[in-house]
Amino acid sequence: MFLDHITLHLEAGHGGAGAVSFRREKFAEHGGPDGGDGGAGGSIHIRATRALNTLNPFRSVKAFTAERGFAGEGSLRHGKDGGDVLLEVPMGTLIRDAQSGEVLAELMANGEQVCVARGGRGGLGNNNFKSSTNRTPRHAQPGEDGELREVEFELKLIADVGLAGFPNAGKSTLVSRVSAARPKIADYPFTTLEPQLGVVSMETFGGDDRDSFVIADIPGLIAGASSGAGLGIQFLRHVERTRMLLHLVDLADPVQEPEQAVEIIEGELKAFSEVLFSKPRWLVGTKLDALQDEDRRERFESLCRARNQEPIFISGVTGEGIRELAFRLGAALAELRQA
Repeated sequence: MFLDHITLHLEAGHGGAGAVSFRREKFAEHGGPDGGDGGAGGSIHIRATRALNTLNPFRSVKAFTAERGFAGEGSLRHGKDGGDVLLEVPMGTLIRDAQSGEVLAELMANGEQVCVARGGRGGLGNNNFKSSTNRTPRHAQPGEDGELREVEFELKLIADVGLAGFPNAGKSTLVSRVSAARPKIADYPFTTLEPQLGVVSMETFGGDDRDSFVIADIPGLIAGASSGAGLGIQFLRHVERTRMLLHLVDLADPVQEPEQAVEIIEGELKAFSEVLFSKPRWLVGTKLDALQDEDRRERFESLCRARNQEPIFISGVTGEGIRELAFRLGAALAELRQA
């Protein structure tokens, strides 16, 4: 099961206590204080990695504690620092303080790292407290407590192109046609239960591989998705970070008219996020091989022209229009990246 939201309990290590000690040597009967400082407690760091694409590693373990700092010793021996804890998350993970709601970090790049819970400082040994008036200090500092945090991880997939549309609109088929990703494909709603990422290599279409991009197959939306209906609200977040959207419309749907399909999905996108709704969005007519009503085609073309867009038609079965779509996307994304 795809996990994209979880709350963890994090506890940084406590600092080690400073030592109370005095020199006791044969020829230094009244030796001075020599208590060493305690070591710092370990901290907890979060690092993004491209090796992960879900938060599933945290499904069974939801609490992490860093090592305590070691206590100081005599002869001015300082305690060892406690070991840090490093947790790895997928790129695109938002880290939020669960109590305050404060956003602590957004880890977008491979290797990007943040400290979310700092270890406590080690206490000072009694050697630090000697003075002209107190030559035998008999106290030292305890170590400080490490930070305690409840943090939320929220994963938003990073892709150049996000696919929107009703269940069975042909999103999974398109991803399987243009990339090496193999999402489940079948003739019933909600075949896709988890977001899928596919890398579109333009070299396979005869283009320049530097123009390659990432496409995300998002589970199908239905009316009310922005309010939690169907699979919508937990997956709408995954199209927020895309550069542009492809809104796939099933032209062979015997029940739903193209105008209705476009209106409902656009309404859900706008209700969920104005930022998402304002992204560049192309309408794509799918299942061209099964289209028998030319009137539906003409009405879809009218929808496109009303949005100042050239109509796009594809067939996942025959492959018609797929190559042209890939090149058009590559060119549009190059302009968006420059902008």
